[in-house]
Amino acid sequence: MEDPASEIPRVIRLLTQSTPSTQRATIEKYFTPSASFTHPFCRTGSFEGSRWLIWCIYRWYKIMSPRIEITIDGIAYDEKNLTLYVNIHQVFRIWVMPFFNAPVSLVTVLRLVRYPSLPPQPSYSTSINPNETVNNSLHRSTSSEKPLYFIQSQNDLYQVNEFFKFFSQFGVLSVLLLLWQFAATALCIVGAMIFWPISWVEQNVIGGNREKSIGDAVRG
Repeated sequence: MEDPASEIPRVIRLLTQSTPSTQRATIEKYFTPSASFTHPFCRTGSFEGSRWLIWCIYRWYKIMSPRIEITIDGIAYDEKNLTLYVNIHQVFRIWVMPFFNAPVSLVTVLRLVRYPSLPPQPSYSTSINPNETVNNSLHRSTSSEKPLYFIQSQNDLYQVNEFFKFFSQFGVLSVLLLLWQFAATALCIVGAMIFWPISWVEQNVIGGNREKSIGDAVRG
């Protein structure tokens, strides 16, 4: 990628909504050979050739859910640390379970590496879209003088309630989790009221988050 923030939506759609051969060509084009993938259900680690495991994961993902609805709600690019944060909403369906669907939201964290030019890559004739092939895209990147960015790691982050949607068709687990979260908030309120003297000591004796414990304050 020459411009990660603007190109990543297209890359994500190719990974999740394209044909098997285009999906594989996309992984081999945009991921480094030692790229890693982390998800609540699986992880690959990082080693030479680990990109092949990422292809297997994406292939099984498409086998389970051949038609995936995906919306990219926002993108943030930390250029200094070469990190992309992508807020995604997707509807995951399993073809052998016609009534199952999991509308989930997640944040994908992509760690990038930058190279001054593109190393030699295999050629592909698979079409990414009717007007462009992977091979043509590679050729343009090779001839570019701009630095190129590749994905070194992908980490899919789900809130617990979103994660539960994969297990509970009618949202039973999500409702139970919601009730637990409200109960935990109530416990926080009770704790804050009962132990307010600790906050008073921190404010008036210790002075905030400093290298001084309550024991030091008591001893003077």
